[in-house]
Amino acid sequence: MNGIDAAAEFKSLGLVVIGRNEGERLVRCLASVRSAPHRVYVDSGSTDGSIENATREGVAIVELQVPPNFTAARARNAGLMKLLTDHPGLEFVQTVDGDCEIDKDWLRAGLAALQAEPGVAAVFGRLRERFPQRSVYNALCDEDWYAAIGETPIVGGNAMFRVSALRQANFYDPSMIAGEEPDLSMRMRKQGWRLHCVDAEMGFHDADIRRFSQWWKRTRRSGHAYAELAYRHPDARDPNWPRTVYSIVFWGALVPLVLAVALILSWEESRYWWLIVGLVFFPWSLHILRISLRKRHAGSSAKLASASGALLTIGKVAQFIGFTEYHRNRFLGRASRLIEHKRPPGN
Repeated sequence: MNGIDAAAEFKSLGLVVIGRNEGERLVRCLASVRSAPHRVYVDSGSTDGSIENATREGVAIVELQVPPNFTAARARNAGLMKLLTDHPGLEFVQTVDGDCEIDKDWLRAGLAALQAEPGVAAVFGRLRERFPQRSVYNALCDEDWYAAIGETPIVGGNAMFRVSALRQANFYDPSMIAGEEPDLSMRMRKQGWRLHCVDAEMGFHDADIRRFSQWWKRTRRSGHAYAELAYRHPDARDPNWPRTVYSIVFWGALVPLVLAVALILSWEESRYWWLIVGLVFFPWSLHILRISLRKRHAGSSAKLASASGALLTIGKVAQFIGFTEYHRNRFLGRASRLIEHKRPPGN
């Protein structure tokens, strides 16, 4: 598709890319969306040459300053404001994270889906992990991106929105360090809008998680998100965030606490405490097995299913830490800081 054809076909569409130290991932991202004539890149304090890379692509650039704290929500809002100020007639906008690439046919497919359904606020398609074979953590991310085709309760960071729906929902909440997409989704749905997963390829994501410490931070951030979503939407049933929080507290705090106490007492006091240790280990082990079997039944390899069971169970502890961080900051009236699991490429 040449530039003139693209400008005509996508004249009602704008595109916002956000990034922080994405390096070559950002280069691939910007190259994948060249067909969009109205593009904005928002940078959150990168030190890896991201600004220079975006400049070479000829996109409009917004550089966020601190304070306030960097958040993906704040970056997306800044990009949207720039885009809609420069092109006030836009009807649709695609948001893209800088570690993702957009499929060459997605913009056309997303536009067609939104134009065909006036009551739909946002659509997204299939997102796949770029290098799932590089680590078990990447493979788990690849499974996370799965969504059933059709109406869906939430959209993620990569989605195509109807501008009127974004305005009605008052865009993203810039104070949220995680979970801003489900929060926006919930506010849109409460106003009567619907969200759809389209039967089309949307693109690739590059999590680049190769170490346990990275995965731990990413999981901790998800605990922070679940805590805030449950607090903001206590009546939510789809997704049921309060129920998720109960699971985090039970498996991430109560069970490990009982286990730790039982281990200490079994060492110092009485051999009968070993029975309690065994009783605590049993439901934990059963929980790991249940997750592993569910993943295996869904088509995961035996190795990945086993890793999923162990990591998702252990991850409840990391999520509980994120949960307590959110409520501690809320109680003290402090803004939460970004929890980052990536380093600039090459580090």
